[in-house]
Amino acid sequence: MNPRRERNHRTALFDGIEEGGIRASSSYASHEIDEHDNDRAVDGLQDRVNILKRLTGDIHEEVESHNRVLDRMGNDMDASRGILSGTMDRFKSAFETKSSRRMFTLVASFVVIFLIIYYLTR
Repeated sequence: MNPRRERNHRTALFDGIEEGGIRASSSYASHEIDEHDNDRAVDGLQDRVNILKRLTGDIHEEVESHNRVLDRMGNDMDASRGILSGTMDRFKSAFETKSSRRMFTLVASFVVIFLIIYYLTR
């Protein structure tokens, strides 16, 4: 038998068979449409996933930069605390001494600085 004739014969045989109330040839067409819809949905999901991936990457970079800023600020605050504690220690030692001459020098220097600032701002 001729293979081409055999294929036409089979097509003719199966063309009239109904599956679930739908002709066999139309079920193949709906199957192709469903696959096409699925491919479009997969492409849409892939685009959304790529957008989310970029967004999470941007969020990660932003968080990293904020962490670096916070670390620098914490280090600066620690340095300021050290300087202030050293200054407070010097003030304590200046005020704890019983020497009236030191106390007079300190008070006089505050008054002079205050007067200079007062006259410069007027």
